[in-house]
Amino acid sequence: MRILVQTEPFDVAALTQGFGAGAGAVVTFTGLVRGDDGLKALEIEHYPGMTEASLTRHAQAAVDRFGLSDVLIVHRHGRMAVGEPIMMVATAARHRRAAFDAADFLMDWLKSRAPFWKQEIGPDGPRGWVAAQDADEAALDRWADAR
Repeated sequence: MRILVQTEPFDVAALTQGFGAGAGAVVTFTGLVRGDDGLKALEIEHYPGMTEASLTRHAQAAVDRFGLSDVLIVHRHGRMAVGEPIMMVATAARHRRAAFDAADFLMDWLKSRAPFWKQEIGPDGPRGWVAAQDADEAALDRWADAR
């Protein structure tokens, strides 16, 4: 298991080189900064130490729940421009369904509960903090024990 919280951009190919060796399935997901509504950048804050501990606990929950052989979570903080990668999740399991479900489980939790705070930056400066969305909360409800 690897958890990385960093400001630097990351290379998905380099991070996943050799990931999940011996597994029957590897699933990866990378989230990018969207350019919706004139968005210029996204600023993400977190509490060092607390964030990594929280991500580690949830990654371990995914390992236990889905029988993963490996998991990788990378999440950036700081300022990111439109099109830059924000985060990625990789899961490895014996079977594809477990790898897909585990990646989905982690993504739903990261979107709604991970201790990151996001502020949108528009052409005129900060627009405010991003609030939780009903659709994200509904997605998290699928995993009743994930809250």
